[in-house]
Amino acid sequence: MENNTPMTVLYIVLSCLFGYTLGNFSPSYILGRRKGYDIREEGSGNAGATNAFLLLGKNAFFLTAILDILKSFAAWKLCALLFPSLPFAGPIAGSACILGHIWPVLMHFRGGKGMASLGGVILAWDWRWFLILLAAAILIAFGTRYVCLVAPIISVVFPVIHYIFTKDLTSSLILLIPAIPIFIKHWENFRRIRTGEEMRTSFIWNKEGELKRIGKWNDKTQSQLERRNKKQ
Repeated sequence: MENNTPMTVLYIVLSCLFGYTLGNFSPSYILGRRKGYDIREEGSGNAGATNAFLLLGKNAFFLTAILDILKSFAAWKLCALLFPSLPFAGPIAGSACILGHIWPVLMHFRGGKGMASLGGVILAWDWRWFLILLAAAILIAFGTRYVCLVAPIISVVFPVIHYIFTKDLTSSLILLIPAIPIFIKHWENFRRIRTGEEMRTSFIWNKEGELKRIGKWNDKTQSQLERRNKKQ
């Protein structure tokens, strides 16, 4: 990195701004609005892929997940390309994108929980580790029976792996920053696990059964889901 402090600071600020701004783009929120409601006010109250699946179905889930992955992937790659003299421009932009996804200013700081966007950061670093950690995420989700445990665990494991293989402490610490808001956003999930009110991974194929188990299924829920399924 060039010994030019003003330019270095400028590149850091621009990487943060670009990543955070891109993170504000919320496909699940847009899809919900197209159906006539705010996705943050229904289902799990989260503007992310999992709630898109609950409320809008599998097609919305895949579209949301892919776009959330791509936005953090693009943030890393573009800033690394634009600011080659800043070796951690990519990690800064990717981490800022996750923060923008979780706390988007354009949505009054009420966004998603960061799982797919975290995946995009991992993919930007190394596609092989993306596949490895994706497999680990699946094992965590089905082994613990809770999808909500995936993002908190991977958000800590990934920076450790990054440091082990790169020895780049600065970038690894930057990549650890999103773990804090990810844990904060999942704190309510941890509480519901303790009380038995958190949906298990089986909601993927048994949505009605899980909603009934945690006491969230009623005539209104059924009519809402039926109405939305007809619109898809």
